[in-house]
Amino acid sequence: MSKEALFNILNNHFDFDGLKVLDLFSGTGNISYEFASRGSENITSVDGDFGCVKFIKQTAAEYDFSIAAIKSDVFAYIDKCVVDYDIIFADPPYGLDQTSFEKIVIRILEQKMLRPDGMLIIEHSKHTKMSQLDHFSFQKNYGGSTFSFFELAKTAED
Repeated sequence: MSKEALFNILNNHFDFDGLKVLDLFSGTGNISYEFASRGSENITSVDGDFGCVKFIKQTAAEYDFSIAAIKSDVFAYIDKCVVDYDIIFADPPYGLDQTSFEKIVIRILEQKMLRPDGMLIIEHSKHTKMSQLDHFSFQKNYGGSTFSFFELAKTAED
């Protein structure tokens, strides 16, 4: 239900064809496959687990999806990234501390990984607070999950 709601929101903001998408903490690649099935052809999935990356590569090949799966610590990937994206989705483990969740947003913005008209979405528990961060736009709650949306055109002061 939450994934369907997320893509309904994104569908109102983006035409999926031609989007450059980054899926951080991608796990089995569920979000990446959803973007690919909607026409996105430039998707990068990053996860630290070799098994997850291998699974994404196999599934992408099976369905002829254009997904580049990278095995990396997500924080290390962010720190070295020189590419910008239209959409960045991150689903870190809910057990990460507040500071680590904030670091994801701060570092992505510092690295200029988000295109000016792009969107960063962080999935987290309802106990994690993200609205105090720069460029926070809005959030949506679905059961125990929350999606926080960040856009460069908007700030917390808007």
